[in-house]
Amino acid sequence: MNAVQPPILHGYFRSSCSWRVRIAFALKGIEYDQVPVNLIQDGGQQHTEQFKTLNPMQQVPAVEIDGFTFSQSLAVIQYIDETRPGPRLLPADSKKRAQVRMISDLIASGIQPLQNLHVIQKIGADKVHWAQYFIERGFQALEPILKQTAGKYCVGDEISMADICLVPQVYNAERFKVDVGQYPTIKKINQTLVEIEAFKVSHPSCQPDTPADIHA
Repeated sequence: MNAVQPPILHGYFRSSCSWRVRIAFALKGIEYDQVPVNLIQDGGQQHTEQFKTLNPMQQVPAVEIDGFTFSQSLAVIQYIDETRPGPRLLPADSKKRAQVRMISDLIASGIQPLQNLHVIQKIGADKVHWAQYFIERGFQALEPILKQTAGKYCVGDEISMADICLVPQVYNAERFKVDVGQYPTIKKINQTLVEIEAFKVSHPSCQPDTPADIHA
């Protein structure tokens, strides 16, 4: 039966969206297989006809699970939360669940797409300033929201999908030389999360397709 086969994650080591799914799998204790999709090599392996059958948007991740193929990372996370045991990734409380979705969407729709590889490649020489602008714009909105919702983590004291979205975005902010210290709530939550094993094992520095020169 399909249910006994491990999920297959088609992703890229540095992709925020792929990383979110890796974190979710790790938090749930789900074993899975990885198939690397190099977004740069050969003009981008996501543009092959073979991959387009998995994700017509030609983006990672694509996840094969339970006989289905899903693309968008938040949809994947919510699916495994609803179908797999383990710690909840969305709170039982409806207000907190809405807050988690709000924060997740702010990052996944309002920040990350504007500084992802495909967009940056179109910008040209000014790509760093472009990325910094949209990350800082998003963080300026996210910081006061988190001041209201946060406990130990983004929403209260339980790890959620919002935290899964936060860590890859802070990693990207640091890559683009954004001063995260301007956002003390974001910085504090991220520092707590990156010490948790599920976030460590899913980090871009230790994936099967991580280049040798930066592999942990």
